[in-house]
Amino acid sequence: MTMLPRFSYVRPRSLDEAVRHLSEEGSLAHAGGSDLLGCLREHVLPVEKVVSISGLEELKGIAETPDGGLRLGALTTIAEVAAHPLVRERYAGLAQGASEVASPQLRNQGTLGGNLCQKPRCWYYRGEFQCLRKGGSECFAVEGENAYHCVFGGGPCYIVHPSDTAPNLVALGATIHLTGPRGSREVPAGEFFLPAGEVLDRETVVEPGEIVVRVVLPPPPPGLKSSYRKVRARRSWDFALAGLALALNMENGRVKEARAVLSGAAPMPWRSQELEHVLQGSELDGDTVARAARAAVDGARPLEQNGYKVPLFQGVVEEELLKAAG
Repeated sequence: MTMLPRFSYVRPRSLDEAVRHLSEEGSLAHAGGSDLLGCLREHVLPVEKVVSISGLEELKGIAETPDGGLRLGALTTIAEVAAHPLVRERYAGLAQGASEVASPQLRNQGTLGGNLCQKPRCWYYRGEFQCLRKGGSECFAVEGENAYHCVFGGGPCYIVHPSDTAPNLVALGATIHLTGPRGSREVPAGEFFLPAGEVLDRETVVEPGEIVVRVVLPPPPPGLKSSYRKVRARRSWDFALAGLALALNMENGRVKEARAVLSGAAPMPWRSQELEHVLQGSELDGDTVARAARAAVDGARPLEQNGYKVPLFQGVVEEELLKAAG
């Protein structure tokens, strides 16, 4: 069995204390730990100190904002997000996405912030390979086993982003709030995740010492229909082969505004502006749905073994749009 590396462990009593510890080189944040402990066992991440933020009550819970949106603490568990009545009533796609994460045990252990910041599941990155993301000179997926890798946004690394909550937060226009050594800042969910070629040693804009403290959802517009569809190899426990987060603002039978984000597709939640353009101002009839499905895979660049994802995404888009049409 792979052993954990040696590290010190601290449990700060305040957010400021946590930031101070995390600003030290080699420090990693521990919340639910469902991803971090696996990364440490697999020696994916160098570590000197683990900083447990799990006791910070100010990072927990879900509350309504004065304007009718929702504030979700970063330490809120995935299970709590999936079950919360206001999430289910106003942001059905997020509730569906949260309910599709991993297994019941992990949904009760894992946190919203951790789900957004989890590391890639690529077997080369997680295995004993010195790949690009670990400081090596090549992405082994290009010529290797790439059936589960990306079809959009790849190069030079071909990971897929593993989160099921992230695509929905992007589709719903959420804002992610962080705090760190230089103070607090807010980042739109669509700008929180980094393209594969921009920075190879991290997947988000979170800087050393920073902590995700909350996610804020704007009030749902009238006529909002949101949903999430996930296709995976194993129903009870697996990451997305293909998925779609939809947020459609409907008015008089037409799509007033559309946001569509693919999961299992790219190194980040992949917003399909081509699909959105087809839907904008249209009725959800058969012709529109067919054109939208074709548009969703425009520009896809599958690798040798993952070409099946292209028709799979088309089918997911068609089914979800027909469902939204009633």
